[in-house]
Amino acid sequence: MKQKIKQFLRGPLERVLQNECSLAVWWVSAAHKRLKWIQWRILPQPEHFDHYIDLFYQWRASRNSQWVERGVFGGLALKSDGQVLELACGDGFNARNFYSLRSKSVTACDFDPSAIRTAKQKNPAPNITYLLADIRTAMPQGSFDTVVWDAAIEHFTPDEIKKVLNDIKHRLKTGGTLTGYTIVEKKNGTKSLEHHEYEFKNKEDLARFLTPHFKNVTVFETLYPDRHNLYFWASDGDLPLTSAWPHSLHFSHEEKH
Repeated sequence: MKQKIKQFLRGPLERVLQNECSLAVWWVSAAHKRLKWIQWRILPQPEHFDHYIDLFYQWRASRNSQWVERGVFGGLALKSDGQVLELACGDGFNARNFYSLRSKSVTACDFDPSAIRTAKQKNPAPNITYLLADIRTAMPQGSFDTVVWDAAIEHFTPDEIKKVLNDIKHRLKTGGTLTGYTIVEKKNGTKSLEHHEYEFKNKEDLARFLTPHFKNVTVFETLYPDRHNLYFWASDGDLPLTSAWPHSLHFSHEEKH
């Protein structure tokens, strides 16, 4: 009898809950749209982006998933139960939602006090330590399996990039991997965002900064109507998706026969 009652109520209850979910989605999306307007239309603009705006508003509005690529591709470089250093972590969204679950520890730093406050408030996890630090002069010390430099390398001058890469190399364990993301300048040679110090011209332009420091470098791109993205992995050991990478298996037509 109880089962029949449950079956009878399931349809009406599900419709009520679907309506409740639709109302909640509309309200949360509208709230984050207003938050974006306040943060980015009234000067000064913030140094970091709150990715809950992407999660609850922009992704649904634009159908553009490029903001998720960064965490996915960066996550491929993680070592199982490894130690991660994330440079210029911003709001900490990727540290919490892409790196912390598969890592022993994540040390995430940013020079912007507002970013660190947001990260601690919105994206905490037991194994994440958020630090206020300017990596040009005070990069966190330690030995790490993976260093993430995501959506930040373009905020540094070429000379600063070279110095930071040298400091990264000294913090990576043997076989450790640097992973990151940046964007390409516009086709007319101007910057996509004016506050960027240096935007790369193409894959080769980015690779020339990495190859003096690492034996193995991969740079690849994804193209969207409004953005040309570059991703990179660099290491003296195995890189993701190569034949030597322990998490992949490669076949060729000749090998099958």
